[in-house]
Amino acid sequence: QVLLVESGGGLVQAGGSLKLSCAASGRTASTYAMGWFRQAPGKEREFVGRITWSAGNTYYADSAKGRFTISRDNAKNTVYLQMNSLKPDDTAVYYCAAKTFGGPYATWGQGTQVTVSS
Repeated sequence: QVLLVESGGGLVQAGGSLKLSCAASGRTASTYAMGWFRQAPGKEREFVGRITWSAGNTYYADSAKGRFTISRDNAKNTVYLQMNSLKPDDTAVYYCAAKTFGGPYATWGQGTQVTVSS
């Protein structure tokens, strides 16, 4: 079992930056990739991007390209989401999730709230 804990959310003005963290613990050896998702009020959960745990390969949704960067620190079992040039539309609860190779995102964190004021 993998446990994920997000942190770093908060209130920021439009144009500002935030860096979210996702700390993983437990049986992380089988983790292939870590993804970031977000869910705004009244909207479906949206994929933001992901990073492969071993190679560090990243992939982003169009909404995140050029503004968001995902990185990881294997020694700390932590994945980061650096968000720059934030917009009010980025307001959401942000979740990290873990997946095994070929499997779904089966393990989720509790989420962290990001609010971007205009």
